[in-house]
Amino acid sequence: QVQLVESGGGLVQAGGSLRLSCAASGRTFSSYAMGWFRQPPGKEREFVAAISRRGGNTYYVDSVKGRFTISRDNAKNTVYLQMNSLKPEDTAVYYCAAGLNPVIATMTTYDYWGQGTQVTVSS
Repeated sequence: QVQLVESGGGLVQAGGSLRLSCAASGRTFSSYAMGWFRQPPGKEREFVAAISRRGGNTYYVDSVKGRFTISRDNAKNTVYLQMNSLKPEDTAVYYCAAGLNPVIATMTTYDYWGQGTQVTVSS
């Protein structure tokens, strides 16, 4: 069992930055690939970024490439999402997810989810 708790969301102006954190419980964090997803207002949840178990491989949706960076610290059981050059269209609830063998961008293949953290980007 893994529990995930996101933090770091908030209100920021366009062009600003935020760093999201997702803290995981348990001693098996390094066994899980980790992903970040987001759900904009009135829209479906979508893939944002993912990272492999040891952090050697990262994946991004095209719309955030060059602006967002996913990383993890297995010693701290934490995954991060550094978001730079934020745009109003990045406004969403951001969720982290853990999967033993996920298909990277496919939500249903992740085993555990956090409750989400709100990110609002004003224009």
